[in-house]
Amino acid sequence: MSTPAPPPGSQPWSAAPHPGLDEQPSSMPPPTLLLRGGRVLSPERPDATAVLLRGAAVAWVGDDAGARAHLEQADEVHELDGALVTPAFCDAHVHLTMTGQGLDGIDLSGTRSVTEALRLIEGAARHTRGRPIYAHSWDETRWVEGRPVTALELDRASYGGVVYMPRIDAHSASVSSAMAAVSRVHGMDGWDGTGVVTRDAFAAVSNAFTSGMTVQDRDHYLDLALRSAAEQGVGLVHETGADHLTSYDDVRHVLQAGNRPGLPGTVAYWGRLVDTEEEARELCRHLGALGLAGDLCADGSFGSRTAHLVEPYLDEHGEPGAEHGYGYLTVEQVRDHVVACTRAGVQAGCHVIGDAALQTVAEGFRQAADVVGAEAVRAVRHRWEHVELPDAEVLATMAELGIWASLQPAFDAAWGGEHGMYAARLGPRRALAVLPMRTMLDAGVPIAFGSDSPVTPLDGWGSVRAAVTHHNEAERLTTAEAFAAHTRGGYALAGRPGGELVVGAPASCVVWDVPDELLLTADGLPDLATVGDPDGPLPVARRTVVDGHVAYAREGA
Repeated sequence: MSTPAPPPGSQPWSAAPHPGLDEQPSSMPPPTLLLRGGRVLSPERPDATAVLLRGAAVAWVGDDAGARAHLEQADEVHELDGALVTPAFCDAHVHLTMTGQGLDGIDLSGTRSVTEALRLIEGAARHTRGRPIYAHSWDETRWVEGRPVTALELDRASYGGVVYMPRIDAHSASVSSAMAAVSRVHGMDGWDGTGVVTRDAFAAVSNAFTSGMTVQDRDHYLDLALRSAAEQGVGLVHETGADHLTSYDDVRHVLQAGNRPGLPGTVAYWGRLVDTEEEARELCRHLGALGLAGDLCADGSFGSRTAHLVEPYLDEHGEPGAEHGYGYLTVEQVRDHVVACTRAGVQAGCHVIGDAALQTVAEGFRQAADVVGAEAVRAVRHRWEHVELPDAEVLATMAELGIWASLQPAFDAAWGGEHGMYAARLGPRRALAVLPMRTMLDAGVPIAFGSDSPVTPLDGWGSVRAAVTHHNEAERLTTAEAFAAHTRGGYALAGRPGGELVVGAPASCVVWDVPDELLLTADGLPDLATVGDPDGPLPVARRTVVDGHVAYAREGA
């Protein structure tokens, strides 16, 4: 599969073509870049208007008068014309290949009915001529019919073809009869008989669909995803894989892609339970992963009614006995996993959303700390993904043991509030308690922000805005707090330097054009809390630089 041209409005800074992922990267060192005449966000120099990037590091930060002394050193000088320069975003939870697939597939996120979704699938089937169809990001709560698509409907729309149609939360899917047959889901836990799959059946379908992906396909998807990340000002992403989503080969390709100059960097986590130190160390070494965390699922999602809850779902209409969702891990499994990872010196963690699942995981971590000691647990920087409905005791455990919360503020923007999907599933009271970011920070829980792309888009400023305009006013963050969680927080969680423009830091930064209607805070950041329109304009990247190499340059800017 060939890689298409970049989307309109994007091109490499230089005229040289962007290398494909199957080509050898250039060994040329990055140029020395001088950016001047703008506003540079730096804790060292609050009045900074210029920055010098030499090689892969920040060499100097200062004002325009001081910049004149560095003109002769610079290979390139970029006049900012008042633009804002910040450190690059770090997205702390991404599925890169799936993100690329989504950019290349049929996006159903904007559809408003089953009929509209089926019309798009039928149109694709006419053009793909029997090839498998990937249609993603549907949300039945936004469809007038209020239900998923069935296998029979997909069979008609695809003329009997293979259709894989994951829900927006990537914890359930609708599949055609041919897809169900290929993945052999009949009789599995999570097969409902109508074409909707969750749990084990969902994992089987996902693995069956991705098993047909070629190396060329994967490289194409990764290139699309990383280019998109660079266009959004992202300099580093955390890949969070697991058996039910992807493969060892995929993780290796992700890490290879992130090592190439001119693309955002990548780190990886793998969601696999272990119970011995040796297994934890060897698996991380084999994959190049930082830890056995990420999408090791302790439960599912609110949207698919599989997150594990203390109180039942209010709108449950699934399998009998499933009114509280599902817990996938026991306290003992969590304990043994954390003990093994802590002793191996690698990060442990899991995907955990519902309050019942959070209580299970917290107890497992407390028991692990009893075995290896709280200080040993704190030293490894363990992480939990999503952490949407924690109680005070759970947060106290996280703070005491130094457990990071990897959060997605866009979830609240998309589904939170008294009238959103969370309220339909949980009730307004519990919906407003989801993603208590202010409470987390006040409790001493370290946080990092991500998108869970393709669940929500790679969009750093969108996530910052979601955090400062949380549906629950008591849980809102300041712009500076939210920006720090999406920059310094993500780099620190991965154990990487970055997220600040100070001398010696990585030369990963973004030049932003800030719309006139966005005022600046005292910290020098766009004040997203004062803009009433949740879909209003946000800063737009003009240049993204990763470790001194230009990863994105907007055409004409």
